[in-house]
Amino acid sequence: MEFLNNIDWEAQMAEHWPVIAAYALKVLGALIVLIAGLRISGWIASLVRKQALKRPNIDDTLGSFFASITRWFLTAATIIAALQLFGVQATSFVAILGAMTLAIGLSLQGALGNIASGIMVMLFRPYSVGQYVELAGEGGTVKDINLFQTILASPDNVQIIVPNSQAISGVIRNYAGYPTRRIDLVFSVDYGDGLENAMEVIERAIKADDRVLADPAPVVRVNTLGASSVDIVARPWVKTSDYWEVRWTLTRTVKEALDAAGISIPYPHQVNITREVS
Repeated sequence: MEFLNNIDWEAQMAEHWPVIAAYALKVLGALIVLIAGLRISGWIASLVRKQALKRPNIDDTLGSFFASITRWFLTAATIIAALQLFGVQATSFVAILGAMTLAIGLSLQGALGNIASGIMVMLFRPYSVGQYVELAGEGGTVKDINLFQTILASPDNVQIIVPNSQAISGVIRNYAGYPTRRIDLVFSVDYGDGLENAMEVIERAIKADDRVLADPAPVVRVNTLGASSVDIVARPWVKTSDYWEVRWTLTRTVKEALDAAGISIPYPHQVNITREVS
């Protein structure tokens, strides 16, 4: 206590006050930069997300991803700026951060490839949720698209998870990519039946379905002269959403129309030949 009483506090304060004041100004400046930088980064990230949501060609998930990247980048810049006010050399800090980023990038090369592919899917939209597609040799209805993977549901409701890097690198077959589709049907008739009559019956049965489009008009033509039948191809156009129902319905109605017109559909016969042994 006596030692403390012997200290000339006024002299000490007068001597060290410039250093304390300078350090206090640095702390205050760093706090101001940090608070202002965090607020600005949050505001800019929110602005990026709002602008992304306004554009129909940018997915919501991708908009959120861009907003997050923007926020983290600005936050890192703010922290570096605050450290520089304390006299910390940012060059070494940035070098260490860059080395860490490179190491993490190399170790997560596959995951980063999926993210890059996911960004491409969300930007170019070769398919979307609800469409039936074939990706990487797998077919199913798209249930979800995120930055890492595309989730499909097969026709028998099996979950199929396709990494985005595989989905975007191969051929994508989108069965719902266009509003209309063509149905290809083949009907076989006997050589003894009149072709013109058979073609008229098939065309009439097809056009009777209201779901068949008038433009383009259905095409009914002789396709193949088989060993025991004449194959007639019918190609009506329908809305993509009606494809399977119309296909199943026409297969039945055309068969019934041919039967009603007395036109037979050939099928393989097995003939037993009995030889008399003398």
